[in-house]
Amino acid sequence: MKRTLLLYYGRRLLGAVGFAALLAAASPAKAQVTVEATIDSLQLLIGEQTKIKLQVSMDAGQKFRLPQLRDTIVRGVEVLDVAKPDTQLLNENKRWLVSQEYTVTSFDSALYYIPPFQVTVGDKEYRSEALALKVYSVPVDTLHPDQFFGPKTVHEVPLTWDDVAPMAYTAFLLLLAGGLMAFLVIRYRDNKPIIRIIKIEPKLPPHLAAMKKIETIKADKNYRKEDPKQYYTELTDVIRTYIKERFGFNAMEMTSSEIIARLQEDKDQASVNDLKELFATADLVKFAKHSPLINENDMNLVTAIDFINQTKIEETPDKKEGPKEIKVEEKRSKQGRIVLLCSIAVTGIAAAAALFLTIRHIVDLFF
Repeated sequence: MKRTLLLYYGRRLLGAVGFAALLAAASPAKAQVTVEATIDSLQLLIGEQTKIKLQVSMDAGQKFRLPQLRDTIVRGVEVLDVAKPDTQLLNENKRWLVSQEYTVTSFDSALYYIPPFQVTVGDKEYRSEALALKVYSVPVDTLHPDQFFGPKTVHEVPLTWDDVAPMAYTAFLLLLAGGLMAFLVIRYRDNKPIIRIIKIEPKLPPHLAAMKKIETIKADKNYRKEDPKQYYTELTDVIRTYIKERFGFNAMEMTSSEIIARLQEDKDQASVNDLKELFATADLVKFAKHSPLINENDMNLVTAIDFINQTKIEETPDKKEGPKEIKVEEKRSKQGRIVLLCSIAVTGIAAAAALFLTIRHIVDLFF
């Protein structure tokens, strides 16, 4: 009977254990979180530094919060620097390994207990193991006090080229810029603007201008013999220009008959009739291919001269204008002076900057 009961309860126990194993196999595994803290050196002299490294391993995607340390971890152990957390991806990006370093020091000799670091992952808190830090004071040999040395006198540090080089370079630049600016200033003073004096002769009175052109026509006898058309064209153009400037109407755009009719309103009939004959002969030569005799050409030239002399207006000596002089500065000379002025300004700025840097280096070096 007892044996039967033992077999029965044994089978029930095995069934329960198997069922529990099946449940465990069917349910997902819980995320595993590990927190580890290590210290580079367990022993320090006063004032030395060491690093505490905190590592947290967890499943990827979980929210976590690292401990926020400010000035001290415990009393006597100061935090000098908190590095930025570093995250590594493991197991095909399924796991995270978060690392953070704390730089610590101490100025009191003692054995310090560093409590576990507390890390929050999800809604749970995890802790690392505790650490210990031993801080030693500087060993002093009190049995041999003669080994201690008293305060030393102040020694002047000799100057090296590295100390003087910036000042020397800026001083050289100052001399170079100053010399160049002085050269440009002298060049600017010597480079005076080139002024050219242009004489402008006053405009000749209409009768003198006309007589000057008639003398040119008169000097060339080939016109009258070989090309009478060109001869009469130039002669009548001179008369038309003279009439325009002397009487004030545009004879250049008028026909010969219109000019004669206009002149008859103001002038005596005799001088106008002679001019009328000149224009008539000129029209025959230019439009009807008339071939005048040589003496006829000379007579018409005399007629033009007589008309000018009869109608001219003489200027009084006190009203005659002399030649005018105009001073003109060459464009090239003006551009050169502008370039010199710009160069002087640039070198002046460079010299001022070099002077400022030289003075600054002197003050930093000797004061």
